[in-house]
Amino acid sequence: MVSETRLSHTAAMILQAIDAGFVYGFSIMEMTGLPSGTVYPAVRRLERDALISSRWEDQAIADAELRPARKYYRLTKAGSATLESSRKRYPLLERLIPPVREGVPQP
Repeated sequence: MVSETRLSHTAAMILQAIDAGFVYGFSIMEMTGLPSGTVYPAVRRLERDALISSRWEDQAIADAELRPARKYYRLTKAGSATLESSRKRYPLLERLIPPVREGVPQP
C-alpha cells in the first residue's frame, strides 16, 4: 500500500516543503537547507515513484522575469498519503516547514 511507503527524512522534508507551498527546486533548497545535489536527484526519484508530478512554467513568464523557466512540483494523491504517514514517523516535519498561505504560485 502506497501510504505505508517509508521515506528517508530527506525525501519526507521535500514532500513537506512541496505540500507547504515551496513548489520549485530553488525554493525547496532554500526552505530545507538541502543542496541541489540532494534535492534534484530526490525529486526525480519522488516523481519516478509517482509521489509528485511536475510541469514546466510557461517560458514567457520566465522571460518576463529574466530568469530560467521553473519546473513546478505538486504532490500526487499517493504522495499526500505517503507524506501523512511520514509526518507520524517524523513529527517535527510540520514545525520545520510550516505552510505558506499567500503568494504561492499554483502549479
